[in-house]
Amino acid sequence: MAAELVGGALLSAFLQVAFDKLASPQLLDFFRRRKLDEKLLGNLNIMLHSINALADDAELKQFTNPHVKVWLLAVKEAVFDAEDLLGEIDYELTRCQVQAQSEPQTFTYKVSNFFNSTFTSFNKKIELEMKEVLEKLEYLAKQKGALGLKEGIYSGDGSGSKVLQKLPSSSLMVESVIYGRDVDKDIIINWLTSETDNPNHPSILSIVGMGGLGKTTLAQHVYNDPMIEDVKFDIKAWVYVSDHFHVLTLTRTILEAITNQKDDSGNLEMVHKKLKEKLSGRKFFIVLDDVWNERREEWEAVRTPLSYGVRGSRILVTTRVKKVASIMRSKVHRLKQLGKDECWNVFENHALKDGDLELNDELKEIGRRIVERCKGLPLALKTIGCLLSTKSSISYWKSILESEIWELPKEDSEIIPALFLSYHYLPSHLKRCFAYCALFPKDYEFVKEELILMWMAQNFLQIPKQIRHPEEVGEQYFNDLLSRTFFQQSSVVGRFIMHDLLNDLAKYVSADFCFRLKFDKGKCMPKTTCHFSFEFDDVKSFEGFGSLTDAKRLHSFLPISQYLTHDWNFKISIHDLFSKIKFIRMLSFRYCSFLREVPDSIGDLKHLRSLDLSSCTAIKKLPDSICLLLNLLILKLNHCFKLEELPINLHKLTKMRCLEFEGTRVSKMPMHFGELKNLQVLSTFFVDRNSELSIKQLGGLGGLNLRGRLSIYDVQNILNTLDALEANVKGKHLVKLELNWKSDHIPYDPRKEKKVLENLQPHKHLEHLFIWNYSGIEFPSWVFNNSLSNLVCLRLQDCKYCLCLPPLGLLSSLKTLVIVGLDGIVSIGAEFYGSNSSFASLERLLFYNMKEWEEWECKTTSFPCLQELDVVECPKLKRTHLKKVVVSEELRIRGNSMDSETLTIFRLDFFPKLCSLTLKSCKNIRRISQEYAHNHLMNLNVYDCPQFKSFLFPKPMQILFPSLITLRITKCPQVEFPDGSLPLNIKEMSLSCLKLIASLRETLDPNTCLETLSIGNLDVECFPDEVLLPPSITSLRISYCPNLKKMHLKGICHLSSLTLHYCPNLQCLPAEGLPKSISFLSIWGCPLLKERCQNPDGEDWRKIAHIQTLIVGS
Repeated sequence: MAAELVGGALLSAFLQVAFDKLASPQLLDFFRRRKLDEKLLGNLNIMLHSINALADDAELKQFTNPHVKVWLLAVKEAVFDAEDLLGEIDYELTRCQVQAQSEPQTFTYKVSNFFNSTFTSFNKKIELEMKEVLEKLEYLAKQKGALGLKEGIYSGDGSGSKVLQKLPSSSLMVESVIYGRDVDKDIIINWLTSETDNPNHPSILSIVGMGGLGKTTLAQHVYNDPMIEDVKFDIKAWVYVSDHFHVLTLTRTILEAITNQKDDSGNLEMVHKKLKEKLSGRKFFIVLDDVWNERREEWEAVRTPLSYGVRGSRILVTTRVKKVASIMRSKVHRLKQLGKDECWNVFENHALKDGDLELNDELKEIGRRIVERCKGLPLALKTIGCLLSTKSSISYWKSILESEIWELPKEDSEIIPALFLSYHYLPSHLKRCFAYCALFPKDYEFVKEELILMWMAQNFLQIPKQIRHPEEVGEQYFNDLLSRTFFQQSSVVGRFIMHDLLNDLAKYVSADFCFRLKFDKGKCMPKTTCHFSFEFDDVKSFEGFGSLTDAKRLHSFLPISQYLTHDWNFKISIHDLFSKIKFIRMLSFRYCSFLREVPDSIGDLKHLRSLDLSSCTAIKKLPDSICLLLNLLILKLNHCFKLEELPINLHKLTKMRCLEFEGTRVSKMPMHFGELKNLQVLSTFFVDRNSELSIKQLGGLGGLNLRGRLSIYDVQNILNTLDALEANVKGKHLVKLELNWKSDHIPYDPRKEKKVLENLQPHKHLEHLFIWNYSGIEFPSWVFNNSLSNLVCLRLQDCKYCLCLPPLGLLSSLKTLVIVGLDGIVSIGAEFYGSNSSFASLERLLFYNMKEWEEWECKTTSFPCLQELDVVECPKLKRTHLKKVVVSEELRIRGNSMDSETLTIFRLDFFPKLCSLTLKSCKNIRRISQEYAHNHLMNLNVYDCPQFKSFLFPKPMQILFPSLITLRITKCPQVEFPDGSLPLNIKEMSLSCLKLIASLRETLDPNTCLETLSIGNLDVECFPDEVLLPPSITSLRISYCPNLKKMHLKGICHLSSLTLHYCPNLQCLPAEGLPKSISFLSIWGCPLLKERCQNPDGEDWRKIAHIQTLIVGS
């Protein structure tokens, strides 16, 4: 099947959807019962297969033959027409089934009655449209001769576009210098020269990374490094593998590389024997460059003769696919993008390689901005550098910089072909999923689960018979693209990004069908557009929403926000829009503030599979017609704050797999909720007050095979403990579970409360558990007996009747523990730990609002990994117990925490590994003491401690705190700096005491690194008055000084950033003006100053007109 072939055409994946529908017995039955022409189905199937046979050749030739490109576009349009037509028939089939199930008549009778009815107009419409599609396909198929298109799968033998062929590599270094890879090279050479042997002989290391990162170049430099001579390999060989991983061919190629002789053997046994003889008893080093094979059995066949080398033999592999390394059982060295300096070196080396071009300051600035756009990809840097090496025109360099997708001429650039090569070898189903990501703006961080739902809505997921859930298929697709480096893990946990150049590639391959507002040129989108996206901020400047109605085949409407702080609006009739986009699959109005009601016409969108109205805060009600969307798979209503109920007939949407409505006013489940048998994701479930109804709905919940997250509200309404078992929470593959009781619930039987919670035990794979307002005295055993061996986060909040904590220390995987408002807890002792070595993985421990908590028995053997400890609003806790808790990162004590009589001196000695300390609103603390050097403390923050007076340090801070970078002391009016200089490495300070500010010149060493100074809450009229600020600062912030009238900045010659916030009486900027070095100025909440800084008539405008970045507001 073409769609399953590696390197299969993108078109094949779209055709596969049609093939699957045409193979459906229900479709044939539909035609027979309607007395439609069955031959149309057969002819359509034949024509689509004929087109599919040409797909691979056409998709390669489109890059060299514009006529083929036009032909391919027309074919895709015809295929989409066929898919839409088949989708319309599928909708009728579904409607028939839903009607049959809702009537008392038997299913068979109802279906028969439905099909035997005369639907003359619909029948004629189906036959007419199918004939039109067939005529288009027949006409297009006849063009193959004129276009020179060949049937069959593209072989990669050179008959296609030459631009896609990657030249074979060799061990010879193309470049004598390699930038930014010294560490990588050392790691690989250390592996080569290491005496330790891998149990999987021979030892294998795979260099893994996206195309263009320089894997082959790095391997070449390692292969030719003189240090390898010391290892005394008996045999060295370089083998270029590529995608042609045929066992016999590759084994013979390795043999030829070792012997330097051609071998014509056609028998694998003979080649294996020859290779074994050459390697036996000898130590070898073989490089296998550009490996793509993912079949373990084929690799094992190649590996067999290689295992006869002696210990110390090594195989170095380069690959783009992590799975390749996995099947080879190799170590992995992940190659990353180059750093900023290395990028410039690579670019400069190629841009100046002929020596005819010199970079003046303006060219350097443009060049550095171009380098930034290359995002650390050596291939891009080399190509762009070469392109610009003979063209010194500033206007030309600017044109390259300002090009949105860098559509460079093919003969001048190999960026697109190089990246396209990775894309070319994707299976067709992955090509389609990757190309869809063209809707995302650059640097957009997306969530895996959300992207999988988008693919599902577009019917991109091919479901093999042995896999039951499309979500599993989507996860497999996603992981495949991730392992091939088309996606990358973001710095934000759970989010992913695409490299900018890969984003360009996605846009390149989907240019005819994906339209991204602002990125794409022109005011109006093409009529061929299937998928449309826009960023919220771009809507205001776009007048072409009217052209949406011209895109008759629109399948996706997707608003996107990089930041979740904005909403959007546009001037177009939603009703008119719905009447035009009748083939829409995915429709999102997320964060659309103007949308007050959803028109009834939404029920006409028969093909709609995903509807997202999240954060449409004005919507109060959904129309009943939404229940006509029988193909709907996904419905998201999160944070529709005014929405009070779900549609009464929601149960008719039997295909639905995802229903989310958290953050709404909805407080009960819809009737017949249990009929939504296909639900996989349900954000929220309410237990009804009516016990009979709640039993039925809990049973409905129990029948759902949910995954992901689930919040169960009003648990207090479960009156019979056995009813909780009906929910079958343990049988659901949940990652996150919230259990909520009403906050005002008064328990009558604590044993019953415990039993209910006991019967709501989740699956062992649960990772996050939140329990709110639980009314029992103690927790059931599953909370702590390691039944939840994968639990990483636990929050217990406002469980006011609980008298003691369970032995949570037994939860071996727990990383975050938050305990809030447990008013019944007076003491935490040995019962909390459960064993001597408890909380083995805990990194964050937070206690909030523990009003009665007095005693904490800390064990020195507990919390071996603790990084962060928060103790907030715990007024009765005695601080002496804290000294046994080893915190390696951050300690925060806030809100009058700790017993006020004992916490007058905070002893830092108790926390020798601490990196950050925050003391806030501790009313009685007076001193901070430290006797010995503290080498780890980097941040010290003391806020709003009115009694804080001094530091008890036997030596200067410069000696005691060599690592201190940030010091913030605010709202502590009595404090003074200790004698001696402040730490040399200190870079940032925040102060609100005039005495401290005045002493800075004396306490700061002349060699200090101080760059940023924030000053606030001062009661002065003039600043800095006679006080001289440190000359080294580059950033100054003055805020919340209500009486400040005048200021000057004498003696500060390096200042680049100035912030003046909320100083309402500040009258003017310094008479002498601002330092010329300032490039950033922010004025906010200073009405008098704002008036004087208006352009061009403000009295102070001349003082700030030169500043590059100006923010002036109220």
